[in-house]
Amino acid sequence: MKLHFHGAAQTVTGSMHLLEVNGHALLIDCGLFQGPRRESFERNRHFPFDPRKIDAVLLTHAHIDHSGNLPNLVLQGFDGPIYCTSATAELTHIMLLDSGHIHERQAEAVSWRNAQKGLEPVDPLYTQEDAARVQPLLRGIPYDELFEPVPGVLTRFVEAGHILGSASVPLEVNEKGHTRTLWFSGDIGRRRLPLLRDPQLPAQVDALVMESTYGDKPHRNPEEAYEEMRQVITRTIQRGGKVIIPAFAVGRTQELVYNLNMMYENGDLPEVPVYVDSPLAVNVTDIFKKYPDCYDAETLQWIERGHPALEFRLLKYITSLDESKALNAREDPMIIISASGMAEFGRIVFHIRWNIENPRNTIMIVGWQAPGTLGRRLADREPFVKILGETFQVQAEISTIGGLSAHAGQDMLMEYARAAHAQKKGVFLVHGEEKAALPLQAKLEESGLKRVFYPAQGAVLEM
Repeated sequence: MKLHFHGAAQTVTGSMHLLEVNGHALLIDCGLFQGPRRESFERNRHFPFDPRKIDAVLLTHAHIDHSGNLPNLVLQGFDGPIYCTSATAELTHIMLLDSGHIHERQAEAVSWRNAQKGLEPVDPLYTQEDAARVQPLLRGIPYDELFEPVPGVLTRFVEAGHILGSASVPLEVNEKGHTRTLWFSGDIGRRRLPLLRDPQLPAQVDALVMESTYGDKPHRNPEEAYEEMRQVITRTIQRGGKVIIPAFAVGRTQELVYNLNMMYENGDLPEVPVYVDSPLAVNVTDIFKKYPDCYDAETLQWIERGHPALEFRLLKYITSLDESKALNAREDPMIIISASGMAEFGRIVFHIRWNIENPRNTIMIVGWQAPGTLGRRLADREPFVKILGETFQVQAEISTIGGLSAHAGQDMLMEYARAAHAQKKGVFLVHGEEKAALPLQAKLEESGLKRVFYPAQGAVLEM
């Protein structure tokens, strides 16, 4: 049995691990690598294996850095089942269609610029039509139901607490009379986050493949993040400004809506309109409403008392482009939540462009930002940023609310790894930059776990 680390190895994006066992090939996640555009295109277009030889895929959740290269996998010959939770199957379909649309638009923009220089047009990484071909292969499986994705491998999906439908994947592998156990964490959530159930800790296994996004630091608790968010919004509204929030359409947008719902219900905020300006987020929210079985006990109690979790009087969901443009023509205080979460594309780019030079406004960063993205440049407090080819001076307040992260912090990751006690083969840290993973590796080793690794791209584990 061999495990190949083909993605999110010594970086965060592009999650993809290949398990070869009993003559079969099982892929765990097939995410999009996100970074500098030229490098991203090449890495995403060219797989380090033959997609035609993959028998099945296990998908931990719908975020594009885990699901976003499935259309290319299918384009290049994969036609097997893609197993995931039922909620993930629904979310993945609409997210991939949106991703295909974005790639089409980006290719059009680059081709137009090339034409001005007498250069050839470029093709999109994949199209909406390509993305649609993934849906027939998606197989929704209930949480905790055992199944066999390839012969000799028994698995189930357990709650990861990261986004709706997210799962960790324990594997029991039988090969040549020997049994080995692995646990793929996927992206691990946090306790006491709004809406969703807490992550489930692993059982003892031979090998643990664990994310390390925030391995270098613990998070502030959600209550502190809630209070900081309330203070930032209040002072922005009091000076007559807008709060502009880049947010992932899946997970973060719904958490923000839930938090704002609670703030208004408790009288914690001045009354101003709240707009969710993202067609994708609107569709995702509709899917959230279909899966209350994924909600935590507090949210269910809130709903039972007659409060819809994702609806309130001051909230309006926007899909119309004309309505979106009209928000930037207004000068009254408001809160705008829009995708994409790293402010690289989507309507949020225009909201930032029209509001970044007004010191009354605030741009609120509420999630991890990849290097090279507009969101990261804002989070790094760069004084000037380029948006849509123009340079703007950053005069709006930039506020980073770290405690809202949907990823486990160092303390939770330590607890998670100790629960797995994976000392036969070890703990393998993925989905983390060096500055986060290496401190976590050191802390785990100090705690008594001696086999902790930070595998490079292309590394292979033999079991």
